[in-house]
This record gives sequence, C-alpha cells and structure tokens, in this order.
Amino acid sequence: MTAHTLGTPGKIIAVHISYESRAAERGRRPEAPSYFFKPTSSIAASGETVVRPAGTELLAFEGEIALVIGTAGRHIRTQDAWSHVSAVTAANDWGLYDLRAADKGSNVRNKGRDGYTPLGPSLIPAAEVNPDSLRLRTWKNGQLVQDDTTDAMIFPLRQLLADISQHLTLEAGDVILTGTPAGASVAEPGDIVEVQVDAGELTSGRLISTVTEGRAGFDPALGSLPQVNDTQREEAWGSRASAGLPQAPASMLDQQLRAKLLEAPVAGLSQEMRKRGFNNVTIDGVRPTRSGTKLIGTARTLRFVPNREDLFASHGGGFNAQKRVFDSVDEGEVIVIEARGERGSGTLGDILALRALQRGAAGVVTDGGVRDYATVADIALPVFSQGAHPAVLGRKHVPWDADLTIACGGATVQPGDIIVGDDDGVIVLPPGIAEDVADAALTKETEDGWIADQVKAGHPVDGLFPMNSTWRARYDAAQGHREAAGQTQVEAPATDGEGP
Repeated sequence: MTAHTLGTPGKIIAVHISYESRAAERGRRPEAPSYFFKPTSSIAASGETVVRPAGTELLAFEGEIALVIGTAGRHIRTQDAWSHVSAVTAANDWGLYDLRAADKGSNVRNKGRDGYTPLGPSLIPAAEVNPDSLRLRTWKNGQLVQDDTTDAMIFPLRQLLADISQHLTLEAGDVILTGTPAGASVAEPGDIVEVQVDAGELTSGRLISTVTEGRAGFDPALGSLPQVNDTQREEAWGSRASAGLPQAPASMLDQQLRAKLLEAPVAGLSQEMRKRGFNNVTIDGVRPTRSGTKLIGTARTLRFVPNREDLFASHGGGFNAQKRVFDSVDEGEVIVIEARGERGSGTLGDILALRALQRGAAGVVTDGGVRDYATVADIALPVFSQGAHPAVLGRKHVPWDADLTIACGGATVQPGDIIVGDDDGVIVLPPGIAEDVADAALTKETEDGWIADQVKAGHPVDGLFPMNSTWRARYDAAQGHREAAGQTQVEAPATDGEGP
C-alpha cells in the first residue's frame, strides 16, 4: 500500500526529541514531549526528490516512525491509545537548518517545504504489531546510519497519543511523526536516503528520497534569509566531528581555578598578563551595574553589526542571534557581546538578563549599552557594560551571529576564553595559561598585602615598593615563619624607621 493511499490528512503532528539516543546526542533530555505541525503540502511518496534550495547548506534527514490515526479521539486514555492507530509506516522528517533562525520551534519554513515529509511506501496494520517493539533504520548512500527501537524511547508511543489528545482532537487520517533517534545528519545533492520500519516480519519497505539542488534562491524583500553558524552545523550533522569542525576544547575552568580567580583581583591578573607579553586583553570601557560584583566564567560570544535596514529586516526579528544565545547559554558561561563600543543603543534588557540568569549564566559583558538599567542591576546576574541607554537594537545594531571570535572593548575574545571582572574592569584569559596567571597574581597579592602592612607601620616606599634585596629577604623570612607557625599574619621585622 503506497503513501498516496493515505489520502490527505487533516494535520501532521511531529514530536521534537523522543528517543534516549537522540537526547544523549544533543546533550539535553526533555522532561515532557513537545510538538510542532507540518503542512500536508509537505507530503511526498517514496522515490520522489527532496530539493535543497540554492545557496543553502544544511538539509538534514530524520528517519522516523509515522502513525496513521484510524479512529478519532479526544482525551484518549494511555491504555486505549493504540486502538486509535490504524497503521504504521516510515517517514523522513526533512529540515533545512539554514532557515531555523527566524522560526525555531515552530519549524514552519525549515520543515514545512514541499516534499519535506515523504511517507511509505507500505502501511503496517497497527493491530498486528506491538508499539513497544518497532524497529527504525535509516541508510545514507547504502550505509546504515540510524538503527533504534521504540522500547528505547523517552516517551512511549501510547503516551504521545494520549498527551496530544488531551489538547486537541485526533482525527482519522491524521499523521503523527514520532521523533528521530541518534544518527540523523546532513544530506547533499546526489545523496540517497532510505528509511524503513519493521515489526517482526512486517515491514514498511524502503522509503527512498534523492536530494537535488534547487535553482531558485530567496527574495530578501520578503523575509529572513538563510543563515548558518557552527552551532547549526553541529546540530544538523549530529556532531562537530561529522560537520568537519575542530573539537571544542574542554572547559579548563574547574572549581579549583574558579576559587583562585575569585580571590585574584583583575588588576593583579592584568599585571601578570603584561609580564607574559599580553598587553591587549582588557575589555575597556565597561563597568558593572553593581559595585562589588565579581564575574568569572567562560566566554559565549555574540556579534552585532551596524544597523542597515534591509539586514535588520532579515536578521533582527524572530528568533535572532541575540535571542538564540540568551536562550541557550550554559551554566557558567559569560555572554560577551561585540557592539563596537557603540553606547547609543541597548544590547540587552531585563527580560534577556532574566533568561540568562535562569539558564545559569555567569554574567554578561557588552561594550554597548543596557536597557532597563536599574532593573538589570537588581537582578542577581553580573552585567558589565558601557552604561544605560533606552533604545532597542534596531537603532544602531543588527544581531548577526554567535559562537565565533569577536572584538569587545578592544579585546579579542574567543569562545571558551576565561572572563574575569571586578570593579577595576574585565580581563580575558586564554585557558591554557589562566591557572599559571592566577597563581602568580595570588602570590603577588600576598606580597602586596605584606608591603601595605609595612607602609601602614610607617616605612617609606623607597626600596620597599618594589622590594630591594634586603626587604625581599625580610619578606621571605616572614613568609617562612608564617608557614612554620601556621599563622595568617606576621609582624614586620624591626628597623630603624628609615628603611634598609
């Protein structure tokens, strides 16, 4: 029985993440299922072509099990849910990641294009199979790339049906796409992708799609244009390695280093960086919204470009680069924004600051302005900026891209760099030398504290700051005595009051 015998369903409902293997691959496991709609005009049959539009890069396949509703139902009980399914077949939930930016979540444009929901070729009678023992396989150019079973789903098929039906009526002919397991990836023109569902000896047969290159592009006057970055490439291909991207360095900001940086002042870190030949690692012109704030975290970068009306129309609205970063920042990360030192516009406000706080971000650094400044200052999130400004992005900025090397306050910042801030400013530490710099800064801080005690005791700074050989010997002796005695303070050795 071929896909066209399905008729035209009233609706196609697709599930986001539903397999344990996919959740592990993506690094996030949903607590509850979530859904999106696909238009019925996206349905195709086995053997038809799938078009990758001209000028795009990331056309991704997702082999899935499709359920065809046979009996309408509303508020269906979980134990009765399978009786409402008439058939099972194979599906390929194609998506164009280049078009995710403006409507991520709804997936209207990237997954709703004509031909992006091939189904079939044969239907398996649902009454003859166990919904917990279906097998899904996908091949790309003859190589098996997906192989999983429904007993490894986070949300069993019966639960998905019952959950959807408590919100809307499932009607005869409706199609449910039940999510994809690990292994979904990108296909390019000329590739052939096949999907098959098996239930014991029963099978859907091979659902075959051949990718072709489209000739027409997109009119920039009508809507947002395709855009990709390395984050989209990683998600589309399934991993950084598959996408041909260098492996992201593991975070070098462990708890021990974090504790050291909490004690080390930015001024001391800056001094130690200068000793090592780094003279351009301070983010200049930024100040904390609240005095006494300490900021420590790894950089997550975001870049704004100067406003141009047509570019703002294509990149400024919807789920733009700014919103994507604030909505996906990880715990311990600092969002660092390149705003070209432009103080004439806000680059974030209270809503985005709250979202970053909720996500566990370590803070935000921007060389632009902040809207809702007083409210942001009251939020328990370290924010460093050029100051307050009431304007929104469209006045001076277009949110352009993220997760790349940027310039902020005259400093180059790369994703994963260690960011430290206090009332003296913000500094960027390359991860490979951060611990060495922190250790040296703490050593110097202890030394400066001892010198300050000598100055308070009446000693002149000549020869003491910096210490000459005599004062150095006295300092070393004092430190040795302190370590031997287990004390936190040692009195300075007696002098004649005139210095050495």
